Amino acid sequence: MRKRKIEVGDSVQVLDDTMIGTVKEVDGSTITIISSDGFELEYDTTELLLDEGQGTIKVSNFEAAQVKSQKDKPQKKPPLKVRAKDRNIPKMEVDLHIHHLVPSTRGMSNFDMLNVQLETAKRQLEFAIRKRIQKVVFIHGVGEGVLKEELFYLFRKYPNITHYDADYQKYGLGATEIYIYQNP
Repeated sequence: MRKRKIEVGDSVQVLDDTMIGTVKEVDGSTITIISSDGFELEYDTTELLLDEGQGTIKVSNFEAAQVKSQKDKPQKKPPLKVRAKDRNIPKMEVDLHIHHLVPSTRGMSNFDMLNVQLETAKRQLEFAIRKRIQKVVFIHGVGEGVLKEELFYLFRKYPNITHYDADYQKYGLGATEIYIYQNP
């Protein structure tokens, strides 16, 4: 059985797409069609099939089986529950190691470095309160404990904050987590 050549006025289907159109122009191997939506599109002759079904799109049995199997599968809804592990992840971390805060500590005394760290902590704490972030972890390191004690003193100035050691597995001993009560 010989395939008939596509001519102007023929109804054609586009391979690899669910589009039907009418041939407007044939120029060698390039065929211009007008789609059922009224768009003018160009295709190669190898991308088109002569539509003998007068406007019905032919679907293979394999494609029909795929669509049917997709419809038969129950759609799973994502779980709404938040896992306890995710619930306890802090929303914000503030690393107070001095090398993260300033480009160089050259010429800075210990007092100057401590003040930079405390100012950063205070600024980030007030940001968290303004943005209603409930959990913040301040990473201060172990050291001699001076920064940690100064942070505790800072946290005690705010009545709606409680502080405790952060997750040991993640931060070790050098971090403190705070919880900000939103409706005191």
